[in-house]
Amino acid sequence: MADDVDEIDSGYRWESSFERTWEVLVEDEQGSLKSTVDELQRARKRRVIDRKSNVRLGLMRHLYVIVDMSSAITVIDLKPNRLTATMKLLEEFITEYFDQNPISQLGVIITRNKRAEKLTDIGGNPRRHVMALQQAACRPCIGEPSLQNSLELASQTLRHVPSHASREILIIYASLTSCDPSDIHVTVKNLVDDNIRCSAIGLSAEMYILKKLASETGGSYRVILDEHHYRELLTHSIIPPVATEKLGASLIRMGFPEFRTNSHPSMCQCHLDSKIVKSFSTTGYFCPQCKAKYCELPIECQICGLSLVSAPHLARSYQHLFPLEEFEEELPRLYTKSSRCGMKNKNLLAFAIFTNAQFCESFRPIVARNATVIF
Repeated sequence: MADDVDEIDSGYRWESSFERTWEVLVEDEQGSLKSTVDELQRARKRRVIDRKSNVRLGLMRHLYVIVDMSSAITVIDLKPNRLTATMKLLEEFITEYFDQNPISQLGVIITRNKRAEKLTDIGGNPRRHVMALQQAACRPCIGEPSLQNSLELASQTLRHVPSHASREILIIYASLTSCDPSDIHVTVKNLVDDNIRCSAIGLSAEMYILKKLASETGGSYRVILDEHHYRELLTHSIIPPVATEKLGASLIRMGFPEFRTNSHPSMCQCHLDSKIVKSFSTTGYFCPQCKAKYCELPIECQICGLSLVSAPHLARSYQHLFPLEEFEEELPRLYTKSSRCGMKNKNLLAFAIFTNAQFCESFRPIVARNATVIF
């Protein structure tokens, strides 16, 4: 009887914070855990090695993230619940998305109480998206989601994106139902006609409509197993997808605006309809063609239609087209006094040394200037 009372007071067994973390580690024949740790590291490297080279990718991505904020997001099968875990992982995803895709843009849509609400428009400022998600998480999660209303709201913007850009939708869906105003199969057909790729991550059981949506639009659909698997599925969406046959190929005119400070404040073009006082400033990026002012990059000029990017963003995007060759691991060795890196009377012991001919060749001028680079 006392055990039953203790169990009632402590809550359900799946609500507790007890984890069997030791079950992840498995000893080998010699009783060592090194093989398990190495396998976890090889799994991360395998994702990079498996990326195909010499393929056409959609580097200029326009992605809408649809988040289910209905009552199903409050379930506590993730710790502490689905909402908190999703917000934490989405903040990491947005930051990493713009780091790996600097010339891409992203927007956020939430759905709850049978409605869809656009939190942020398509843009390239990760802080704005993260702040909007944090504010939305403080509001109550009620009602049922509407998958059709969310897809229609996202497609209204994506269908006007230029043909050379990749149009994508990522759905984070927690519920097993959807309250839609009409036939959702018509919406799926329109997404296929507009060349919008839809991918979905399910937090509950598999749903037929999400599986069909991903299959017909060329996306992917997975159901999470745990928080670690949840993070991996979001990581797969960071890498630019392979371009489809419908993706247009053409020369794109780009402008490289300079960041200037004027003596008098002015409103940027991207916040003309906004009531935020902070958007009225003396600094900003000015279009080299029409001199319109913008507060963030990348963006398409609303006056002359020129794509505005920065040179470092454009250069960093080429890492997906020309990835580095696989690094080869060498045996540990003790560096001699001739290979010191500036520390007096101290030798360096390298426990894991990786070499790459292409990487070393690119850093050869740096090494020649009295510097020691250790890979």
